[in-house]
Amino acid sequence: MIRKNLSHLKELIAAKCLSAGREVDSVTLIAVSKLFGTDHMREAISAGQIHFGENYAQEFRDKFAVFSEENLVWHYIGTLQTNKVKYVTGNADYIHSIDSVKILAEIQKQAEKKGIIQKVFLEFKSSFETTKSGGGIEEVFTLAAESTGMKNIEVAGVMTMAPFVDDITIIRDAFRRTRLLVEELQRSGYSGIKELSMGMTGDYLTAIEEGATFLRIGTAIFGERN
Repeated sequence: MIRKNLSHLKELIAAKCLSAGREVDSVTLIAVSKLFGTDHMREAISAGQIHFGENYAQEFRDKFAVFSEENLVWHYIGTLQTNKVKYVTGNADYIHSIDSVKILAEIQKQAEKKGIIQKVFLEFKSSFETTKSGGGIEEVFTLAAESTGMKNIEVAGVMTMAPFVDDITIIRDAFRRTRLLVEELQRSGYSGIKELSMGMTGDYLTAIEEGATFLRIGTAIFGERN
């Protein structure tokens, strides 16, 4: 089932890229494998999937150990607590959920200790839902400014989650505001901040239209959790 789901999903992504006037390889599919076992991941790997996303630091740590010999690209996409940073930094290729200077500083500390450059995304709260994490425009700019003094951190882009609503106009607006924020950051001298991590199972086609470069998709690949 997972192989079939991946194949179908990649066909839809490619078709949407072409209709939006984008190159197919401009979008990277992250298979969000949180709470799914390693057998599900193995099936996805056998189907050619190499990018995987995890939400929980200890689950990520355990899965990373299991698949350490595989040539995978790991994305940590969940909220990160300070005491869990050590599990993620240097193992995840990308950390998508940077929403405070405190977390950024701890990642810098761990990355320096390990002698690596950690790629991160700054989390932007593009909706008005109080339950969403991330910062507003001013907070994202503050994080970008702080990162310039951290030699072991590379800010790759901005991440957001669209609101859980049925109105596609509201969802599109959230994605568009995120894209415009990245453009504003680039105009302000942060030329390395290019990527857009946005779009999940329910809204990834709209995200592609609005410029997403990383899609975080779980249900459409692995199915619903029981």
